[in-house]
This record gives sequence, structure tokens and C-alpha cells, in this order.
Amino acid sequence: MTIDEVDDEFATRFAERFADTWRTPDLAKHEALWSDDIVLVQPMMGRLRGKQACLESFQRLFALVPDLHADVHRVGHGRHEVFIEFTLSGTYGGKPIAWDAVDRFTFTKGLIAERVSYFDSAPLAVKLAGRPAGWGRLARTGAALFRR
Repeated sequence: MTIDEVDDEFATRFAERFADTWRTPDLAKHEALWSDDIVLVQPMMGRLRGKQACLESFQRLFALVPDLHADVHRVGHGRHEVFIEFTLSGTYGGKPIAWDAVDRFTFTKGLIAERVSYFDSAPLAVKLAGRPAGWGRLARTGAALFRR
């Protein structure tokens, strides 16, 4: 797989698409950004490979936090990667929940080849566990969500 080079224009366009994709939990919009053999790496969800594994994981995530959305704060890029700093937020257990993250993306043929997400999962895990109103949903979706 050849990794695409990134310039200012590509980074800006991709960040706009990323922001649009995360306005609402729409799996089709997410999938449209992914290469067939995409690799997603993130805390609590481990390493996922391929569109099907990613779709299943995102379905569980959106089942856990149905109104999950992202607000983009900053965008940067290197020669082969785009970095996006953002906040994910939604409702879990009847209360707002939010966490900050930075994702690093590489691309092949204009689609995401790999996304590595960086965030401190400990405070998020404490929030999830500390909301009894969300435990039922967490039990149904969370065990599979947090597999490695």
C-alpha cells in the first residue's frame, strides 16, 4: 500500500469532511472515508482492521452514545499524515459526556489507510462506570466495544 503525501489543501479538505462526518452518528459517512483495508487504533477498542470490523465497532459506539458528535479544534499535517484535535461529546446514562482526542491519519488513494486515536481513556472509563443509568446499555454494547 502506498501512503499518499499530504499538503495544506488536502489537510483542510479532509478536516472539513471529518467535521461533517462527525456532526451526526452516520455510519455511511464514516465508511465513505475509509479504505477497504483500513486500520483503526484507539484506547479501549484496540486495533481494528478492515471496514467490517470498523463498522461493527462504530455501531456499538453509537449504540452506547447515540448522539455522539465531534467538534474540531485544530488541524495540522506532516508529509504523510493529518492530525485533528477534537472533542467527542454526547449523552450517556442521561447526562452529558465528553472527551478530548487527537487523531493521526494516513491515506491511500485519498481514503483513510490508518487512524490512530490518542486520548486518556481512564477518566472516560470512570464516567461510564459511574453512571448506573447507563449500565444496561454498557452491558449490551460495552463488553464488545472494549475488547482488544
